[in-house]
Amino acid sequence: MSIERVQDEIVDEFELFDDWLDKYQYIIDLGKKLEPLRPEEMRDDVLLEGCQSRVWLHVEGDAERLEFRANSDAAIVSGLIYLMMRVYSGHRASEILATEPRFIRELGLSEHLSSTRANGLNAMLNAIRHYARQAIEE
Repeated sequence: MSIERVQDEIVDEFELFDDWLDKYQYIIDLGKKLEPLRPEEMRDDVLLEGCQSRVWLHVEGDAERLEFRANSDAAIVSGLIYLMMRVYSGHRASEILATEPRFIRELGLSEHLSSTRANGLNAMLNAIRHYARQAIEE
């Protein structure tokens, strides 16, 4: 499924909720679906810079298919990670770089997240793009 189609699905899912308290709870619930990282995977060298919470990001694959695995020590951040992994993991590096995360704007996440969480979301997106560029260069 294309990145665009995944984003459409996410936007459709969130339309089921009338208020932001329900949307926040849904984001937290999504975070519980993340595959837990093993203790040895929660190393400082895979911590994302720019996140208030601790976020560990692992990347595998090549330019043809990048797989991302991540987790956080914060519930809402874990849900945001789940959304980002759902959108970008399993896709070609070129598609990742060519596709903006429009679901963030369409859901209104930018307006409803604290500035530190919004910065963390941006840091995650920058890291994903960095790995995609790196995969293309290799």
